[in-house]
Amino acid sequence: MKTRIQYIFTVLLLLSLSRIAVSQDSASATFNKGVTYFNAGNYQEALDLWSGLYESGSRSASLNYNIGNAYFKLNKIPEAILFYERAYLLKPADEDINYNLQIARTLIVDRFQEIPELFFVKWYNFISLFLSVNAWARISMISFFLTLLAVSLYLYSPKYNLKVLGFWTALIFLVLSLSSMAFSYRNRSLVYQSKMAIISTPMVSGKSSPDNNGTDLFVLHDGTKVSVEDKVGDWYEVRLSDGNKGWVPVNSLIKF
Repeated sequence: MKTRIQYIFTVLLLLSLSRIAVSQDSASATFNKGVTYFNAGNYQEALDLWSGLYESGSRSASLNYNIGNAYFKLNKIPEAILFYERAYLLKPADEDINYNLQIARTLIVDRFQEIPELFFVKWYNFISLFLSVNAWARISMISFFLTLLAVSLYLYSPKYNLKVLGFWTALIFLVLSLSSMAFSYRNRSLVYQSKMAIISTPMVSGKSSPDNNGTDLFVLHDGTKVSVEDKVGDWYEVRLSDGNKGWVPVNSLIKF
């Protein structure tokens, strides 16, 4: 009976792995077909294929970047900026992503003076995005396991030199484990729980209150990046890069 259960489990596991492999091969073929369309100048066809991959759950910096390029070629700048920003969150050090994002930003109407980000916050975010949330989590778990081994060496080694080695090794790996855990949490916050959004309507007024009777505080145009601070009914409170706040309709923006 036990052997039969093991056999069934093995078959199911192999079927699951084969389906994953087939799915990955299919996604890769679809992506490459989109590249062929794009290189031939058929930008809408390429966009349709890549958007289908995105809607099916595929997530990668390369996919987001290419979707952004297709939108850019179709002169849909707000959508291009949105996907360049999504690509940046997955691969912030990529020169092509950063370059195309900066080019797209020069084509929007709004210009706001940005409040400079504290340098240690900027580097904390950059390091957090350098690896994926799962990669940081794995590093944290491995480091914690090595911490336990080093603690065992410190507690049970009869030699003084080994105890000293175990103590400092445990301390180093503990710091690495805690740091990696913090980077993993920050990565998840930036990528999967992002408060950032792109204005998607040609023009929208920022109100002083979450209703149409509020005073107009400023006017935003499509492609402008904002931070979503709160939600009341069908209204979002957004913060601009210069620190100003106002309320805009939910359907006037797209969140990352």
